[in-house]
Amino acid sequence: MTPATGAADGRRPKPRECSVAAALDVIGEKWSLLVVRELFLGARKFNDIAANTGAPRDILTARLRRLEELGVIERRVYSERPTRYIYVLTDKGKDLRPVLFALKHWGDTHVMGRVMPPRYVHSCGELFEPATQCASCGEAIDPKSLTLSDSTVSA
Repeated sequence: MTPATGAADGRRPKPRECSVAAALDVIGEKWSLLVVRELFLGARKFNDIAANTGAPRDILTARLRRLEELGVIERRVYSERPTRYIYVLTDKGKDLRPVLFALKHWGDTHVMGRVMPPRYVHSCGELFEPATQCASCGEAIDPKSLTLSDSTVSA
């Protein structure tokens, strides 16, 4: 086994097949996720998305096209002369809401050190704080309550 590759024959080991890596291929780039954030916050037009993300226009154009190709957003005509578009989240895109809530909470807690806007208040009147719980029993997830069930996963 060579130290550089970890493989006995000197070749690189095959990376673990992983849905996290596959998801990052879709939305893991900074500007892509910020586009999704802006759509959740109500921005729909290119200029608004560009202004609110700070993305360079050429990069933003590429990210919008890629997100559209992957079915995360769709483009809709809102003006015929000249042709102008708005961008909206598809159902696939809307399913990213918990991801954004979790990233915002982590950023507020571990990077910014305070709750940053936008602040969400739940219908109960309290500041919303995302939490993960078991869909079957409703119990909050503690790392000690989880075990791997897939025997092909190695530590």
